[in-house]
Amino acid sequence: MRYMLTYDLMESIRLTNQWMGATALAIGSHPAVALSTNPMVKMLAAWGEVTERSFSRMVAKPDWNIASAVGEDGRDHLVEVEKVVERPFGDLIHFHVTDRPKKSRKILLVAPMSGHYATLLRSTVISLLPDAEVYITDWHNARDIPVSKGKFDIEDYTLYLVDFMRELGPDTHVIAVCQPAPLALAATAYLADDDPKAQPRTLTLIGGPIDPDAAATDVTDFGRRITMGQLEEMVIQRVGFKYDGVGRMVYPGLLQLSSFMSMNAETHTKAFTDQIMRVAQGDAEEHDRHNRFYDEYLAVMDMTAEFYLSTVERIFKGREIADNAFIVGGKQVDLGKITSVAVKTVEGANDDISAPGQCIAALDLCTGLPPEKKASHVEPGAGHYGIFAGKSWRNNIRPLVLDFIDANADAPKKSRKRAKPRLVTAG
Repeated sequence: MRYMLTYDLMESIRLTNQWMGATALAIGSHPAVALSTNPMVKMLAAWGEVTERSFSRMVAKPDWNIASAVGEDGRDHLVEVEKVVERPFGDLIHFHVTDRPKKSRKILLVAPMSGHYATLLRSTVISLLPDAEVYITDWHNARDIPVSKGKFDIEDYTLYLVDFMRELGPDTHVIAVCQPAPLALAATAYLADDDPKAQPRTLTLIGGPIDPDAAATDVTDFGRRITMGQLEEMVIQRVGFKYDGVGRMVYPGLLQLSSFMSMNAETHTKAFTDQIMRVAQGDAEEHDRHNRFYDEYLAVMDMTAEFYLSTVERIFKGREIADNAFIVGGKQVDLGKITSVAVKTVEGANDDISAPGQCIAALDLCTGLPPEKKASHVEPGAGHYGIFAGKSWRNNIRPLVLDFIDANADAPKKSRKRAKPRLVTAG
């Protein structure tokens, strides 16, 4: 019960700020003060509107909001979100474009479980929908998962990916974004050894920490400085009584958000101050740039404690992927077993989370893969977000990834064994 109090305290603070914002908005918008010429009345209402919206978004899962996709016929086709596989900690979903011939490209987007929902990749999905059948891993908020559903660590995450790949079949092209890149690589190697026929055609790794020590960042430095005991003491809490996951040990989303915001405190402070002024002046809109960004950025999810701690301990500190020593279910995964899946890495030259060098390390680990099956790209001037969702992705990286997929879309040819010459004897 020790950490339930701190979890509920954070939720109480969030609710209080949401209530204060709603109250300020109601007072500042009341007809009784409508005739007032004091500009502070409008400022009060504007502050209340921005505050109430911001704190309410912190516990709301964003909707995909993908209504349609343009087909080759030039028409807008409705998009339906379908659950293909349902699991306690995450689902495999498909964006079904109605009344459109099935696309030959089948892409599985592996979304990160690092504080934000899979909807963080909404723009990535939208950019791929016109040219492919798009599937994505939709991870659940740990606070909503009862303790009776068991644990979920990086081994479980990897086995989820194995099951999803098996479900989609060998004509799948996997794109793993950021945090899951090393686990997607491990899942592919697991299939290469356990079920080779279920391997995907291609694997594209975008900005992932395959070898965190290849290039130092603030993230890797933090992982080296802090001990696992300190980390557990600082960030792990028990879910409070408000949610279905009561008692589950988690790294709370609100705590993660405070870390995100503190890294660029001045930038965020200016963004909210400017938005309050725009609302007061009547220049803000429901779906303006600020609201679109922060509605997604502020929506955070809890991670299971075992997933977060095992990620830090085994991926960053122990470097199990980098040393090809990763174990899943008591079985060591050998990355050298990948011999037919084409692998491409994408990095951003200005990425301050997974710096250039961390992701491309995957190609050296795939010792059984021929050179023609390996590719890499470093995007000049691109940061972490830009390589999968920004202008760099749309204009440069996306076309390269689709070309890579098309170049390796055919099933690998089986090598034919030459028949041994038969010895013919005279009778």
